[in-house]
Amino acid sequence: MKISKLTRRSAKGLFRSCLANGALDEARVRQTVTTVLAQKLRHYLAILEYFQRLVRWDLQRRTVRVDAAILPQPGLQRDMEQNLSRRYGAGLQFSYQQNSALIGGLRIQVGSDVFDGSIRARLTALQQRF
Repeated sequence: MKISKLTRRSAKGLFRSCLANGALDEARVRQTVTTVLAQKLRHYLAILEYFQRLVRWDLQRRTVRVDAAILPQPGLQRDMEQNLSRRYGAGLQFSYQQNSALIGGLRIQVGSDVFDGSIRARLTALQQRF
């Protein structure tokens, strides 16, 4: 479904009104959705659909997934969290998972950015060269 510029602009305005100190405030999001549903603005379903997309993108952008063959030590986890927070901003949500298929190394995903320093990725790249 094609969204008009006015609908997109309205949704972005609602999204910006839900930000507090650069981070999304869940209470404001709930209040905004409730208000829009109660008022039934023109094209309110399209506005809410695009608003939901913006909220989902923000949540994905603030989610960090770390896959490792062996879970990193707490000191290394703290250093990674500090470095990634410095690069992507505060308020990141970290999750650590063990994945023995990586053979060794780490695979870090922040939103749509992927940093793959695993041995499996290197072996796959080497195999593609031949």
